[in-house]
Amino acid sequence: MILSTADVVIDSIDSADEDDVDEYIEKLRFLFSENLLLAALDLIDRDSVIKFVTPWKHSTYHVLGSTTTYTVFPGNSSVSDKLPAYCTCPAFAYSVLLSGSELMCKHLLATKIAIQLSRCIERPVTRDDLADIAVRRLRGDLPARSLAIK
Repeated sequence: MILSTADVVIDSIDSADEDDVDEYIEKLRFLFSENLLLAALDLIDRDSVIKFVTPWKHSTYHVLGSTTTYTVFPGNSSVSDKLPAYCTCPAFAYSVLLSGSELMCKHLLATKIAIQLSRCIERPVTRDDLADIAVRRLRGDLPARSLAIK
């Protein structure tokens, strides 16, 4: 119930009016810890949310963490295609999945807010990039879950 409330608040953020954004941030303070919310906003301010877009318009989100890059699946809240949100960071595994102490990690929260504010750094992925990734994976140069673009 609380997670769906958080999603409704995040999904209603619109970057058009700065006063409204401040109002939504205040609402998010009731749903997330101060540290988590500030860390997520800091990631957005540092342009750490990257949206890779393939030629067929599929999007993959990566967030530059302090030590590595995490893949974030922001989920889909439409009724017909409900996909769960997920992040590959250890904090998501522990704080969200195991202990349930948080609704989401800072990477997932940053991604969801950045999408609504149009603050993702977009990077197109060409067919040649995808072919290069496939070749590097086959040679064993890349882990299977990695999307490393030169």
